[in-house]
Amino acid sequence: MSLWTDILNFILPPRCLKCGKILKENTGLCADCFDEINFITRPFCRKCGHPLENAVLDDSSLLCGSCLKKTRRPFRLSRSAFAYDEASKGLIIGFKFNDKTENARFLAQTMLVAGEDIFKAGVDVIVPVPLHLTRLINRRYNQSALLASQLSKLSGCPADSTSFVKHRRTRPQVELTGIARVRNVKDAFSVKNPEKIKGKRVLLIDDVLTTGSTLRECALALKKAGAKSVDTLTAARVI
Repeated sequence: MSLWTDILNFILPPRCLKCGKILKENTGLCADCFDEINFITRPFCRKCGHPLENAVLDDSSLLCGSCLKKTRRPFRLSRSAFAYDEASKGLIIGFKFNDKTENARFLAQTMLVAGEDIFKAGVDVIVPVPLHLTRLINRRYNQSALLASQLSKLSGCPADSTSFVKHRRTRPQVELTGIARVRNVKDAFSVKNPEKIKGKRVLLIDDVLTTGSTLRECALALKKAGAKSVDTLTAARVI
C-alpha cells in the first residue's frame, strides 16, 4: 500500500487545499497557510466554546456571559476548530459550494482535535445537520454528512446520515439575520428512526456555526426524539 501511495503521490502530488502549493506529505495545508488559520484554543467557554480573549486564567470551567445567563440549552457542549474569517473561508466555501470535497478530510482532522473533550466524554453516534431534499439535489452532496463520515473513520464512532432529516424547505440562513433565522428553521427537522437516536449520546456535525439557530433547532429535535445528550461540533464558527 505504501508503494502505491508513493507512486500516486509522484504522479499526482498532494497540494495545499488553500494555495495549491505542492506538499511533500498530504497534510492538507502548507506550513504558511496552516499558520494563517485562527484555530480556537483555550481559554474558551466550557459550554458553548466561544473564545474568551480577556480571560485571566486558562480555566476549563469558565463560562461566557451568554451561557451564564442561559441556564437551559438543548446541547451539552459545543466546539469549533477555527474562526470563520478571511484566512479560512476559502476552505469552507470551496468545500460547501464548489465541489472541493477533498477538503473534508483535513477539516475533520481539525474537528477531531477541537472535539477532544466531547469524544472523551463519550459519543454513541455522529449525526450531520441534514439538507432538505431539494437542496441536496441541487448541491449533489451534504457537506456536513461528508464531515460526519470522515469523523467516523477518524474516531471509530458510527455515523448515521439517514435517521435525522429536514422535512421542511427553508430559506438559506445566510439571507437572514437575528430572530428571522430562528423562525426560519423552527420545526424544520425531525427524526424518522427514533429507535436509532433514543438514549444515545449524539454528536451533531455542521460546517459553520454562525448564530447557532440551526444547531439549536436540530438539538431540540434530537432531544425530542429521546437523545440522551447532544453535543455540537463544527469546522468553523463566526466570532
